[in-house]
Amino acid sequence: MTAAAFTPGGAQAFRERYDQRRRTLAPAMVFRGAGLRAQSITAPSWICAGPAETGKTVATLWRLDTLLRTTPKSSYALVRKVAADIGPTVLRTYQRVIALSGSGALAYGGNAPQWYDYPNGARLWIGGMDRPGKVLSGERDGIYVNQAEELTLEDWETLSTRTTGRGAVTATPMLFGDCNPGPPSHWIINRPTLEVLYSKHEDNPTLYDDAGQITPQGVKSMAVLDALTGVRYKRLRLGQWKAAEGTVYDFDRGVHLISGATFDRTHIRRHVAGVDWGFTNPGSMLVLAVDGDGRMTLVHEVYQTGKLIDWWVAQAKEARDCFSIDVFACDPAEPAFIQQFQQAGLNAIAGYNDITPGIQAVQARLKVADDGEPRLMVLDTALAARDEALEQLRRPISTLQEFDVYVWPKGIDGKALREKPVDDNNHGLDALRYAVAEMEQLGHQPSVYYAMPTILTAAVPRRTP
Repeated sequence: MTAAAFTPGGAQAFRERYDQRRRTLAPAMVFRGAGLRAQSITAPSWICAGPAETGKTVATLWRLDTLLRTTPKSSYALVRKVAADIGPTVLRTYQRVIALSGSGALAYGGNAPQWYDYPNGARLWIGGMDRPGKVLSGERDGIYVNQAEELTLEDWETLSTRTTGRGAVTATPMLFGDCNPGPPSHWIINRPTLEVLYSKHEDNPTLYDDAGQITPQGVKSMAVLDALTGVRYKRLRLGQWKAAEGTVYDFDRGVHLISGATFDRTHIRRHVAGVDWGFTNPGSMLVLAVDGDGRMTLVHEVYQTGKLIDWWVAQAKEARDCFSIDVFACDPAEPAFIQQFQQAGLNAIAGYNDITPGIQAVQARLKVADDGEPRLMVLDTALAARDEALEQLRRPISTLQEFDVYVWPKGIDGKALREKPVDDNNHGLDALRYAVAEMEQLGHQPSVYYAMPTILTAAVPRRTP
């Protein structure tokens, strides 16, 4: 929009175009159950929760758009844990909502919008907890959180301080969002002041018609969800708040997951990488920063399907140039790929692949040390880009998500057989195992490392492959 649009004549013309658009578009949306309740609830904090494909994101986005287009000069925010995850997911749905409602909202900021302006003077800010920018710089009439299960309780409480009503235009300021189920210990279902609306698949009119009969799209979507296994089936298909049973690694997000926005890089001494090859299954490349005490932190991750070795070579060279990586400890199953890394000037070696000692090395690093911190942590901003094909299949899209579903097999008595894990959901975790084994010098003499600067201050990048 040009500056002329805000002159008296320009504003009038814009308003006429906006009204015409609303008359020509069908604003009606069908909501049921939790989605319908979300259109009228005025609680100061609420979340629409349920399994995947229940329509909860569309319902909450519709409420957000309604609040903006009916509250002139209001200020709202759309937030996710990591800002870079917003564009390819929730904003695509938001654009459809805008088109259906005829609200006339316009994006500013190119392919990565920083805000949306409404004809009535309302504005929606866009941001993440890792890069809040102007999103959290002042009071808001309301804040919508997509995938709220990714936030910590501290994150949620920080957002609540921005929706107290001080200076608000609306009479009902609120902090709200949507989420998929997590473990039963999650703060979302253990916070008395938070109202939770539970959605189900029958609430979604694209999956079930008004008579309760499954639609053609419903058959496709439910088939994907029915194919899930373990805790992902319980959460994303059944909507249960369940903990994973028999996980290989004792990974606690409250302990091992740390903020990329506040990560102190001044003590980093070098970087090592682990690589697990893949094509149909995801390939993964993990970059781990090592501080002066030998602690490892996953700072950068590429986790993608359908990529050939030349693409991985390019990713590895870019990571080497950015992080000054000492060594790439690679899956030894493909020596030709390791050779291609070496021919490209990368210090690539065959990773140590004795599974049991490797797992034990990772497990040992996850234990909290005497100083109160583990020796292995993960940045919440580590993932470079989300693989949309994996998301559509409801498969893990990162090493972080694998921690929850990499499990031991069960015996006939239902108890875990802690000998060799189930060979699934372990692509990033195998890469992690190679990197940790290299740090622990398991199975071979340590490789020759390149000289490293003693202080690294560059920010960890997030790139789209």
